Formats: sequence, structure tokens, C-alpha cells
Amino acid sequence: MKSLALILLLTVASAGNAIASGAAGNRSSQPIQIKSDELYTDTVHKTATFVGRVTARQGDITIYADRLVVQSSGKGQDISSVEATGKVKVVQGDRLALAGHALYNTGAGTIVLDRNPKVFQGDDVVAGSVITYYVAEQKSVVSGGGTGRVEAVIHTGGGRGDHDATRP
Repeated sequence: MKSLALILLLTVASAGNAIASGAAGNRSSQPIQIKSDELYTDTVHKTATFVGRVTARQGDITIYADRLVVQSSGKGQDISSVEATGKVKVVQGDRLALAGHALYNTGAGTIVLDRNPKVFQGDDVVAGSVITYYVAEQKSVVSGGGTGRVEAVIHTGGGRGDHDATRP
């Protein structure tokens, strides 16, 4: 069986790393561009909150959300978490992750997608109630939660569709 969830969640991990630390492979030397309707900073709580039509881009990865909150750990510019809410979309090439909420926790080394998360690569898709990616272990867990079920559609035979990753 293909490691679709792993491949797609690596996209999310790269995106989280790109936004959080600017250190995701070849993207590390590229600038991070974040655009939003508003930006609120709070030095006491060490947060930067981007609100309204947020677009965060570094290299070939783009994150879209209604709101993006970057939390500093207080140790210089170290980032402790990045949280995206509202119509979250992460795009890299033919890879796409969609959710209502995404949380990248650098201390725990996890990226959690919830609120109807789905990950796509080409025409393949994995969906569940919660998708958790463990960055250091490079593994993922897709949970159906409660009465929900995990769903995967994987096209076999080596042929991949011409799915446009900018639209599900």
C-alpha cells in the first residue's frame, strides 16, 4: 500500500517548519511572506496573530487560512507553535491538505489537523476526524473519532490523475 498519508503529511510538516522556523530543506534560505488583512502582536504573550485572508508562502509551499497565530517560546525567536484556523489549506505541488484547524506544536513534534481534515496527492485522498503527524518519527495516525470512520481512496496501477492541488 502507498504511504499516501505520510507523503501528504510531510507536506504539512514542511509547511509548518517553513512558517515556524524558516528551516525546511531548500526553502530555508528563502523569505517567508505572510499577507493578511490585519496583524496583531502581543509581546507579553509572545504572539503574532494574522487575521483575514491569510496567505503564508515560503518557496513552493503556501498556507491559506482565515487566521494564523504564531506563538514564541520566549527563547529569542524560537517558535513554540503555529495554529491555523478557518478554511486551512496547505499546497505544495500536487499535494494538498484541507482542514478547519491545524496546530503545529514544536515541543511535542506534532502537526494535528482536525475539523474535517483531508489530505490529497493527485487523485488519492485520506480523510478522518483527526489526522496527527509525528514529525520526528515520520509517521501519521488518522482517527475516525467517535462514530466517524477513516476513509482512503488510493488509485493503483501507477497512473495518476491530473488533479489540480489548488482545488479539491
